[in-house]
Amino acid sequence: MIIEKNRVVSLDYKLVDDDGELIDSSDAGEPLVYLHGRGNIIAGLEKHLEGKKAGDAVKVVIAPADGYGERDEELLFTVGKDEFDGSEIAVGMQFEAHGEDGAQIVTIVGIEGDEVKVDANHPLAGENLHFDVKVVEVREASGEEVEHGHIHGAHGCDGECGEGGCGDGCECGEGGCGDDCDCGKH
Repeated sequence: MIIEKNRVVSLDYKLVDDDGELIDSSDAGEPLVYLHGRGNIIAGLEKHLEGKKAGDAVKVVIAPADGYGERDEELLFTVGKDEFDGSEIAVGMQFEAHGEDGAQIVTIVGIEGDEVKVDANHPLAGENLHFDVKVVEVREASGEEVEHGHIHGAHGCDGECGEGGCGDGCECGEGGCGDDCDCGKH
């Protein structure tokens, strides 16, 4: 079976930067499992996987435009320390911030007196991404997976029930989302 829209794909992968430094890998755990064609992985990698099948290997460099975008200096902000409600802060820490575009992760990049400089760019923005990928499995998605836009089961809903994400109808810990799931992945 080939990879195409609305197929569930399992991948073993290694991701390094331009200097060969490891960014992420599936070596220590389970394969990455996602619903293809639904924006669940970066567009550049998804494009290169289209038409592949189990056993195929892909080595590809994804440019920032097809990965996490170019760095945008307008996404650097200075805020007051008081915005952190007395929490202990340090350079490198990441927080979820809520703005007019919704929630996003920001990284503290500097602290000077009562001012904190934060960066709202994705940590991999502006980076070339070097992927070494092996397709482990390709299967048909269930109707519910297609409807929800993500996989369910062993590597689906991520078991976020206990973290305030899922409602009464969620069975994330038992291998899938129920009809009333509000885990934020629908």
